[in-house]
Amino acid sequence: MSSILIRNAVVMTMNAADDIVIGDVLVEDNKIAQIGPNIPGKEVERVIDAGGKVLLPGFIQTHIHLCQTLFRGRADDLELIDWLRQRIWPLEAAHNEESVYYSALLGIGELIRSGTTTILDMETVNHTESAFQAILESGIRAVSGKVMMDYGTEVPVALQEKTEQSLKESVELLEKWHGAAGGRIEYAFCPRFVVSCTEELLIGVRDLSAQYGVKVHTHASENREEISIVESERGMRNVIYLDHIGLARPNLILAHSIWLDEEEKRIIRERGVKVTHCPGSNLKLASGVAEVPELLEQGIPIGIGADGAPCNNNLDMFQEMRLTAFIQKVKHGPTVMNAKTVLRMATMGGAHVLGLEDQIGSIEIGKLADLQLLDLEDFHVYPSFDADWYSRVVYAATRGDVDTVMIDGQIVMESRIMKTVDKPLVLREADRTLKELLARL
Repeated sequence: MSSILIRNAVVMTMNAADDIVIGDVLVEDNKIAQIGPNIPGKEVERVIDAGGKVLLPGFIQTHIHLCQTLFRGRADDLELIDWLRQRIWPLEAAHNEESVYYSALLGIGELIRSGTTTILDMETVNHTESAFQAILESGIRAVSGKVMMDYGTEVPVALQEKTEQSLKESVELLEKWHGAAGGRIEYAFCPRFVVSCTEELLIGVRDLSAQYGVKVHTHASENREEISIVESERGMRNVIYLDHIGLARPNLILAHSIWLDEEEKRIIRERGVKVTHCPGSNLKLASGVAEVPELLEQGIPIGIGADGAPCNNNLDMFQEMRLTAFIQKVKHGPTVMNAKTVLRMATMGGAHVLGLEDQIGSIEIGKLADLQLLDLEDFHVYPSFDADWYSRVVYAATRGDVDTVMIDGQIVMESRIMKTVDKPLVLREADRTLKELLARL
């Protein structure tokens, strides 16, 4: 049994009691074995002195597009539908196995460097196997799936699928990758959104997700033009339509959910649907501001995600946490969305969205060892005397403060040095594969 003892940390557990412990955490194999002061370390393989550092659960990002990381800065200053049709879909259509692989590794490196240990990832139509390979090698925890698109206008030929083929390829990927790496990797069906999916495809996803017991992840109610398209073609609003065809179930995770009417909120609440909030993306694409305080008040599980690099332009949870808090304060007043609420969304909130609340999201005995150490000994997070730890992390800390990251008991970054992603190689290959991709447009 491998063992790592983290000593003398400020342990922000994010458990139900919001305990903050000054002391030690013992990791055995891939799980948290003990928490408390002065844990004996004689038989421990490795001791990490975390004096002066803060130990947190790893962040859980509930909406990411690893396949888009290569496109950072190539789709700026557009609204959603134009952003997709003019830039993102043509770029995704030009992907090959190599470019998807290095796009995924580039994104994963950025995520780990900024404290994210788990993602809900939506890939593109083709070459999803390459993204799963990157996930496997890097050590990140992920729920991921190929995007599904069998309908729509201005869709490049390479992204146009036949319904049965899309379902078949998804099942093949699921059967190979769901539960891989000791359960660190899970599969989710990922129909892109109603605008690009036939009803036949969505019903197929409904039935197959129930058969295999996996999640469904899609975009919904992100943009008013998107909603108008769905209403004109399906005769009802997004969430009402998804409920009409039987997809509104507890395994459904909706990205964005900005423009919801009261009936849609009721459906989400009563059906147990989960929501993921992407404030940076929503602001940059001018999509709008989701009614997060109201949804939380109604007991709807909500996580936070950075979305993709071409609509953000980074994958930094620290930035997303600040935006999650600040954009609501403008509308609802300064007391709404306090730092503790937001940090809970970034940890246990994400775990609830993914149905993994018994495994990750907090530092508790028996949970998986997905952890991050923050070094807050710097100008921008001082003074530390009588500090509000939630305030320091959410309102003052940055991704540059993440010192060490552990996923599934494995150290994937230590003292800011990546252990599972070869940074020089990935940066070099990202440029090379992008250059070749652009030549295929």
